[in-house]
Amino acid sequence: MLFNRVLITGANGLLGQALVRCLGQNREYDVLATARDDTPRFEDGSCGYAPLDVTQPDDVARIFEDFTPNVVVNCAAMSDVAACDEHRSEAWAVNARAVKRLAKHCRTTGARLVQVSTDFVFNGTRGPYDETARPDPVNYYGRTKLAGENAVREAGRANWAIVRTVLLYGTGQNLSRSNLVLWVADELSKGEPLHIVDDQHRTPTHVDDLAAGIERLLHHEETGVYHVSGADFVSVYELACAVATEFGLDASLIEPVSSDFFEDDVERPPRTGFVIDKARDELDYTPRSLDQGLRDVQASLQGFSSA
Repeated sequence: MLFNRVLITGANGLLGQALVRCLGQNREYDVLATARDDTPRFEDGSCGYAPLDVTQPDDVARIFEDFTPNVVVNCAAMSDVAACDEHRSEAWAVNARAVKRLAKHCRTTGARLVQVSTDFVFNGTRGPYDETARPDPVNYYGRTKLAGENAVREAGRANWAIVRTVLLYGTGQNLSRSNLVLWVADELSKGEPLHIVDDQHRTPTHVDDLAAGIERLLHHEETGVYHVSGADFVSVYELACAVATEFGLDASLIEPVSSDFFEDDVERPPRTGFVIDKARDELDYTPRSLDQGLRDVQASLQGFSSA
């Protein structure tokens, strides 16, 4: 049996952990998980682990030499929008320059590169977007991610895919960053009042759906750009209210506000969200509903607390 030797970068993050779970269960894949930490943050997952900082050229070269992947899924990213705006050189190093380096190694070795990207490459005036829409980022995070996409396209190989997603949520082990769903549930459970924007619209994505979509892409060896997200188009305020409902928390604590309510002056695209017809048709991608996704998050949180 020919194994797909899959190198996952950023494997300790929300998506990285979900991919390790998804691919590790499948005998088709031989997985090496990598991240900046010396050891994995997750306990389950049948895969190897090695520390890797994708911004360090020698370390990247060594991983390619030692593991000889035939597929690289790049989940390593700096995705905090405000932090990217504030620490621009760091954001560029991770989201753009490191991708260019990975693409170069993939070109040299013949490996496929799957780059994970974001709805924030769009300006948010005409969402939901399909794959033919023209990127036009409104903040520095979006610009770095678009530069990463362009580095993949320009690597001179046809053997690549860009998977864009939207507002990822779900659970993982010892995550360094929370996500909106977990944060809302946590704050409401403490009785904290929340101000949540009602003028930004998204198609929130359960992390396990995105991982399954990427696995389908690897399995079918598809190339090009794919929009892989949830199917429910909601405002961020509606999402927060749905979290309250599903978790049995007090939705009256949530106050809808407009984006200009916040001091954080980093612009965010107002209406993104994705049209996912291409992923449905070509990858047989079927995301769960938002309500089901939130129920699954709640179930896995109860699993963590009882473990």
